[in-house]
Amino acid sequence: MSLGRKILLAVFVLVIVMQFFQPERNNKKKQGTDISKVYSVPANIYGILKNSCFDCHSNSTRYPWYTSIQPLGWWMASHIREGKSELNFDEFGDYSSRRQKSKLKAIAESIKDETMPLPSYTLMHRSAKLSENDKNLLIQWLDEIQNDSFKKN
Repeated sequence: MSLGRKILLAVFVLVIVMQFFQPERNNKKKQGTDISKVYSVPANIYGILKNSCFDCHSNSTRYPWYTSIQPLGWWMASHIREGKSELNFDEFGDYSSRRQKSKLKAIAESIKDETMPLPSYTLMHRSAKLSENDKNLLIQWLDEIQNDSFKKN
């Protein structure tokens, strides 16, 4: 057997073995401290957040078929861990008031500068891409709740 075939066989075996090591799925029960328990979230806004943000920023991810194939599943699991460490909409009520305000401001900035949702994510998940209308609605809602929360404190 030639060296090229041996390398190809080794890569094939490695890819097969990798399939036995699946990452843990991000599907935990909601805690009751999600953002809708802290702020009034209209249905249309909640729908946008669920479609474009929750897969990486909540405890409930919708997994496309290809995440069962490694290393794609590992890559997505890494994005989810990182996303949840930055912002978790299901645990938003657990954040301090100061952190909540900071996150609301950061969400608006990320939408305005188009860093969220991640371009690498929307490349594979076209439906998660925010339309101009979605962006405007989210920014308007975020401005409203920030102004209301600042008045309360």
